[in-house]
Amino acid sequence: MTVGEPTKGSGDRGDEGVMQSTRLLRGDLLPDVMVAPPGPRSRELCRDLGRLEAPGVNTLGGQDGIEPGDEPTVVWAEALGANVLDADGNRYLDLTSGFGVAAVGHRHPQVVAAVRDQAERLLHGLGDAAAHPARIELARRLAALAPVDDPRAYFAVSGADAVEVAAKTAILATGRPGLVAFEPAYHGVTLGALALSARPEFRRPFARHLHPHVHRLPFGAEPWQLDHLSRRRPLAAVIVEPIVGREGVIPPPEGWLAELAAVCRRRDVLLIADEVFTGFGRTGALFAVDHDRVRPDLLCCGKALGGGLPIGAVVGRAPLMAAWRTGGEALHTGTFLANPISCAAALAVLDILEDQDLPTRARTLGGQVAERLAPWPERYQKVTATRGRGLLWGIELADKVTAKQVVQSLQARGVLALAGGPEGRVLQLVPPLTITEEQLRVALDLLEDSLAAT
Repeated sequence: MTVGEPTKGSGDRGDEGVMQSTRLLRGDLLPDVMVAPPGPRSRELCRDLGRLEAPGVNTLGGQDGIEPGDEPTVVWAEALGANVLDADGNRYLDLTSGFGVAAVGHRHPQVVAAVRDQAERLLHGLGDAAAHPARIELARRLAALAPVDDPRAYFAVSGADAVEVAAKTAILATGRPGLVAFEPAYHGVTLGALALSARPEFRRPFARHLHPHVHRLPFGAEPWQLDHLSRRRPLAAVIVEPIVGREGVIPPPEGWLAELAAVCRRRDVLLIADEVFTGFGRTGALFAVDHDRVRPDLLCCGKALGGGLPIGAVVGRAPLMAAWRTGGEALHTGTFLANPISCAAALAVLDILEDQDLPTRARTLGGQVAERLAPWPERYQKVTATRGRGLLWGIELADKVTAKQVVQSLQARGVLALAGGPEGRVLQLVPPLTITEEQLRVALDLLEDSLAAT
């Protein structure tokens, strides 16, 4: 099914073989599928990818990228607003926003202008050895916005790196080894963060090398369970996603986050909010903990903050962050810490969120999504549940096979979506917060078509 005005261009290819005469001049367009995806150019590029890049991260379905069973994917050539253009000239509506990164839309002009301006002055600094103005201003802005008392910022190079910083801060500041994480949960797959992520498939190959003092409770566990655990184990912190993201889009029970925070305060256990996915307007508030008026001790952020560039941060209470003061070498740092280009992009993102009041927009559009999805479990046999908040929604399907079929059907209709969760059967709706009402309506129309056809 093709929707919307044709993509301009005759399909001429440049030196790199990507459609050069087909460009995205606007980001508010509807889908236009000219070649059944993945098209021939995407398939050709995927064959090259399989020969050149390591398995497991090369986006292909097989083990080495050249086996007959491998599944080629669409290759992204360009993105703008809520649209993505692939290497074959197909135009899509993006319900992934690049894993939630493009909350203000792909290639937002203010972000591009900020990056260009910064690139003309300073591309790279000296990490923890020397600061630059954009870094200082971003720390100031984050401290003003984050729901953390007496805040200090600690920059990271990614969301998982931010989780590493938060966990290390808790251990340093308390002198206690124990960390509590929930099931399901996803906090990243670097070695420290991996110990906190729930999915056994990720942890199993490295299990002997992970932090041994991680205790797990079910997401939404009764508060007394944490209270009881804290009496038996020396706990440094509890880490929680205010809404479980990648592992199934699961909101907590009403009032649960506030009860969790109360137990942590009573038992002198730090509360770490992992807002890497939920932060910066995604749920209809600047941070998801704001819905429950919870003020964590440490807050992790990333993804949307960079507007497309890699950056992460932890905002924590000053007495806790003081534990990092050594008088010698930094204990956790990186060459690209607080990179000037990423900081400039992040400052532009914060301006856009405020100027366009995108958290409110996410809340408004989220209400429309909630109303639209509510009858689906009764209407469609393969839909078992729908849940979410703001512009973060999960559609739980009967099984992984159904989820894969729906994702492929959507792609053929010009909509990009992902399925996640431990069983791979939760379709995730994570569009840019700038998606137009018409684009969102058409995307849901096409999703209904895909469900009806599955």
